[in-house]
Amino acid sequence: MDEFELIKSYFQKISNNNPNAKNLNDDVFFDKKNKLVVSVDTYNEGIHFPNFKHPNLVVKKIIRSSISDLIAKGVKPEYYFISGSGNKNQFTKKNLKMISKSLNQEQKKYNLKLSGGDTTNSIKVSFSITSIGFSKKIIERNKAKLNDDIYVTGNIGDSFVGLKVIKNNIKISSKLKKYFVNQFYCPNLPYKIYNEIHKFANTSMDISDGLFTDMNKLINKQKLSFDINVNKIPISKNLEFYLKKYKKLKTQHLFNGDDYQILFTAPQKKRLLIKSVGKRMNQKFTIIGKINNGYKKNSIKLDNKPLNLSKFKGYSHKF
Repeated sequence: MDEFELIKSYFQKISNNNPNAKNLNDDVFFDKKNKLVVSVDTYNEGIHFPNFKHPNLVVKKIIRSSISDLIAKGVKPEYYFISGSGNKNQFTKKNLKMISKSLNQEQKKYNLKLSGGDTTNSIKVSFSITSIGFSKKIIERNKAKLNDDIYVTGNIGDSFVGLKVIKNNIKISSKLKKYFVNQFYCPNLPYKIYNEIHKFANTSMDISDGLFTDMNKLINKQKLSFDINVNKIPISKNLEFYLKKYKKLKTQHLFNGDDYQILFTAPQKKRLLIKSVGKRMNQKFTIIGKINNGYKKNSIKLDNKPLNLSKFKGYSHKF
């Protein structure tokens, strides 16, 4: 079974006495009364990052991917707790100094405060992050409206190429290699959006497991469907160059996850507002599709031709 079947079969029922848990079908815990928002994530070597050769970069990746859950909900990340598992060969003094330095850099960049955690001995490296923020409201999943525009922030696909470079699956120029590897470890979060997204988004989440997979999760309890135009999905100039030079298909690089951009829907009447906010924040917003009636099937189109959805399922943990 995958992680969603596991949650549905074994844990959703026992969370029914806690409405703040959102039936375990959202990315955060939200206690409206106390204005408390909590996100919990775990990252394992060999699954979420290929190896621990660059601990300074691994730590930056896990911090950013963790707080992106709060950002997507319109919540400012304030505090974080980090637990690390490893052994003396991995948690050397040199590596611990690099980890400490990176954490300090991320704290300054995103105004975070380290607030606790735990350490345990383990064969492989693993980290668990709890991120906390405070807000009167959040932007939940499953709140999309019929005819909403579907948006993404930033660019999609760079991280996947970075992962392929790290795994030595592709050979590219040193300049491109540096760019894509950096995008994998240090995604460019749309951080400032947390203070603006409440003005226009009906529903929102970050893209972690893949654009198609996360779009499904965003509306999985609603009798709605989506139509996404591959030609509209934004990519960086470096990815565009890579695809052209090495004769790769765009569709092979857009649905694999680890983008940590924000996927949201908004009414068409909000287009001018979103454009204005994007210009003021220097933040890229792109309409990539539309929310349709539930009687229509989910669709991903390239040059107005529907594609086989089974090829774009993204990542899912299997048990």
